[in-house]
Amino acid sequence: MTAKTSEGKLRLGIVFGGASTEHLVSVRSASAVLAALDRERFEPVPLGVTRAGLWLTPGESVAALEEITRGAPECLPPPQIQQSSGRSDRLRAKVLATLEELDAVFPLIHGSTGEDGRLQGMLELLGLPYVGAGVGASAVAMDKALSKRLLSVSGIPVVPHVVARAAHWRSAPDEIVREAAELGCPLFAKPSNGGSSVGISKIHDREEIAGAVDEALRHDGVALIEQGIDGRELECAVLGNDAPQTAPVGEIRPAREFYDFIAKYEDAGTELIVPAELDAARSAELQAMAVAAFEALGCRGMARVDFFLEESGRVWLSEINTIPGFTGMSMYPRMWDAAGLPFPALIDRLVELALEGDPAAGESQGAGNGS
Repeated sequence: MTAKTSEGKLRLGIVFGGASTEHLVSVRSASAVLAALDRERFEPVPLGVTRAGLWLTPGESVAALEEITRGAPECLPPPQIQQSSGRSDRLRAKVLATLEELDAVFPLIHGSTGEDGRLQGMLELLGLPYVGAGVGASAVAMDKALSKRLLSVSGIPVVPHVVARAAHWRSAPDEIVREAAELGCPLFAKPSNGGSSVGISKIHDREEIAGAVDEALRHDGVALIEQGIDGRELECAVLGNDAPQTAPVGEIRPAREFYDFIAKYEDAGTELIVPAELDAARSAELQAMAVAAFEALGCRGMARVDFFLEESGRVWLSEINTIPGFTGMSMYPRMWDAAGLPFPALIDRLVELALEGDPAAGESQGAGNGS
């Protein structure tokens, strides 16, 4: 590892916020990571991004987080420097100068602009090591329709679904409604590029399909209509680069009708069970499938893989998340804690994985964060 501070600490950029619908989740994740970070080893450099996509300086980012802890709205304020047409050469120069002084970056922007390869591409151009999947894997995993196609080709069972692209929906809505209805209700409609259950709707009958698709398409140009699976909701945390490992499988039991945004981040009635009550063979099956999905999409660093387990024993892969939540209710750190890797040690390990193959260490980046 390289270290640029006089105390020998690693300067770690924490990038959070962002323009996506998951802005608030990202702010909470960043707060949790900053609280758990080993200050003997790291010098954190917070870099917030507003909903408008404007970057804050470290000082502005710290001030915003302090205001939020005192009860201010969990939304990053605009930068103090006045912007002209949404841009400021002075601000951009400050942010770029800050980035150039970092040793590594921990991206915590969930959803679009942070989890879809765009932020990773910028960091690649700057030559900065970063936590998590590379450009290609991030983009593919973020696109649920595309990732399901690739996972299916790899022999991994994915939830039966219908893809509704905005143009096709406008020209032939009846055709899409008919295809979706053939899957049988209940159904779920969700944006293909999105997360944290934002824009998702449960469909109880054929008459609700159109409204649910319209809602999903408000958040993305492609909607996914999935068959509702009556089964247990299970998750598996993956950690590693070329030899990924898994934590004990966890289970989610929402008190609400389904695991929506409120159930994930606000409902105290949601049960998070780690480890899940599964026999050893079933746990091993899910862990192996999680690693297979991780490798099929070319992921590195970390991912949370979500499954449904039907009473019949049939398993369906729901989705894979390359920047899972790190909030107080997030399953990814909880599963690793159950594996004997507490939150601070998990952060250490993720940064170590980011630095594997860092050119400054004299190694080849390989096919991970350089792909």
